Amino acid sequence: MQEIIPLTALPVGARAVIREIRTDTAGQQRFAELGITPGTEIVCRLRGAGGSPIAFSVRGVTLALRNQDCEAVSVQYEKQPAPVFLLAGNPNVGKSTVFNALTGLKQHTGNWCGKTVAGAEGFCTYKGQRIRLTDTPGTYSLFSQTAEERAAAEVILQTPHDCIICICDATAPERGIRLALELLQLHCHVVLGLNLMDEARAKQIEIDLGKLSELLGIPVIGLTAKRKKTVLPLLDAAMQQAAADSPAPFFFSPETEQAIKEHADAPSRFAAITALLDSGNGSDISGALLKRAAVVCQAAVRVPESAGARTRLADRILTHRFCRIPLMLLFLVLVFWLTLAGTNYPSQWLLALTGRLCDLADRGAAAIALPAWLSGALIDGMLRGTGWVISVMLPPMAVFFPLFTLLEDIGLLPRIAFNADRCFARCHACGKQCLTMAMGFGCNAVGVTGCRIMTSRRERLIAILTNAFVPCNGRLPTLLAIITCFFAGSASGANLRAALMLTGLTVLSVLMTLTCSALLSRTLLRGEPSSFVLELPPFRRPRIGQILVHSVLDRTVFVLGRAAVTAAPVSLLIWVLANVQTGGHSLLLLTAGALAPVGRLLGLDGVTVLAFLLGIPANEIILPVAVTSYLGSTVLTEVGAGEALFSLLSANGWTLHTAAAFLVLMLFHSPCATTLLTVKKETGSVRWMLLSMLLPTAVGAVLCLLMNGIFLFAA
Repeated sequence: MQEIIPLTALPVGARAVIREIRTDTAGQQRFAELGITPGTEIVCRLRGAGGSPIAFSVRGVTLALRNQDCEAVSVQYEKQPAPVFLLAGNPNVGKSTVFNALTGLKQHTGNWCGKTVAGAEGFCTYKGQRIRLTDTPGTYSLFSQTAEERAAAEVILQTPHDCIICICDATAPERGIRLALELLQLHCHVVLGLNLMDEARAKQIEIDLGKLSELLGIPVIGLTAKRKKTVLPLLDAAMQQAAADSPAPFFFSPETEQAIKEHADAPSRFAAITALLDSGNGSDISGALLKRAAVVCQAAVRVPESAGARTRLADRILTHRFCRIPLMLLFLVLVFWLTLAGTNYPSQWLLALTGRLCDLADRGAAAIALPAWLSGALIDGMLRGTGWVISVMLPPMAVFFPLFTLLEDIGLLPRIAFNADRCFARCHACGKQCLTMAMGFGCNAVGVTGCRIMTSRRERLIAILTNAFVPCNGRLPTLLAIITCFFAGSASGANLRAALMLTGLTVLSVLMTLTCSALLSRTLLRGEPSSFVLELPPFRRPRIGQILVHSVLDRTVFVLGRAAVTAAPVSLLIWVLANVQTGGHSLLLLTAGALAPVGRLLGLDGVTVLAFLLGIPANEIILPVAVTSYLGSTVLTEVGAGEALFSLLSANGWTLHTAAAFLVLMLFHSPCATTLLTVKKETGSVRWMLLSMLLPTAVGAVLCLLMNGIFLFAA
């Protein structure tokens, strides 16, 4: 479709023909000197900040013009609709990495199955053509029954597209080829991309790409997704394939083909095959697809006996019955110890910086005669409260997330699920719940979404309802801070003691997850565990650059920003409650006093209970809210963050008993508002959302009551 548009509207990478120059004689002469005349082809190359100036290629040179000059030029532009390419493939073959390389987006990638549980969409411009890319969840088959594989099939079947790029693992291509054969049944254009070619070469796996292309009848491209230049040929092949005739699908046995033809009322061949499978008469379809894939691989792929030997050796060690639990605990202790060792000094520096900023702000407020109520609200309320969030949370997150992502990228998480499946099976749950728990360490909302990897709805609900038992990124820094202040001490080995205690709390959360999973499976969600199918990916060299970018930008900065945004208004609210008087008492004291009986039952006080209530928007702000509430006339000094926090809490009546109760309730309480809304979205039920809020809160309250009773009895 051709249209006349001003030169300013020409998209980057697009070609057009100049039709008219609307300016005075001098302006036309100047344009002619530059080679910009009617009938000349012009290509938009790039735009400056804010859209101006704009660089164009014309007559072999590149010129930059401001927008006001471009407005005088009209061009004839043949607008083409953006082709749509879908990325499909088995789990953990690098689809999201390919998607990120082409679009520049940051889909979270990891070395285990189930990372992508929903589709993502992005755009890229290649050779002047704007292309829309859709990343689909990993699937082994379009006929599967798991939630994420059904989602993949729905995206592929319902999204109009020009070509499907099927990404396959070059180190184990047979199953990817089987999926490509299924995609051909859609009578659509397919390109097969063999990712991880570098790993295949390292394992001395020989792949004849030309032979594969000949046998399948579709283009086959070898690539390494982390190197963008190897990914771009996929777009060339997809555009060529989209313009070609649809390839013929793989045909089944004559009997099966006849049975497919009998479903003449089906809207497509794929729908007819689905109907045949649903009727129970298509038992040879899966076998025929796999047999054909095996024949193709046998003719074009040679795998030596030594391939994967190191992974098998590591698996024997990590899953050995005497080594698996000690090794998993060792990894956890190591991560926590490194986190603690790397956070002490940064926390002190940030706290000192916060104090200086508050002092400067106080002097500035005094210099301009800012009213005391306003300076108190802005400085003692918002600035100091937000500063505490940053001081307490940033250093642990900046260390913990890269370390945890490192273990994830290596491929340890599926081994943890493998080791834990027996325990979950005894609870009538699924070992894949371990993977969703691991996602919960980053964010419980993400962990809830990740529960789509469960085949059974019953097991999916169990995993959703218990995901909040895992301490998320908003709770870990607070747990670390309280452990360091009250239990680790300052003598030699304090970090190791704190790491061991935090590991113990994490183990307690796992045990409570198992207990509540068993309880739910025997009451509200009765049933037998489903079959357990989990792919154990090969161990891979971690991508340090990607780990740092993802953990710092996508996790640390995002979570810290969310916490700061939430902490500022809540800190202001706390300051207002503390300074608004009624009957000679502040609203804060009145509210905390009303909650004091509940706090005493739990071994806490009213301020702490109020902090947990106000912390529902984000768990990150619970401790800062309590600190802001306690501040009143107390001002934090520029000493170490641990000493300052310990002094403040001790001055407000905290003891080891109080700290222990706080740790338990911090570990087991209502998930944040984002997680609750995610539960509502995933389950489609307010009832399950309320249960996900009440279940961990009830567990935490019961444990605090029991612990309080023990303390009182011992006293």
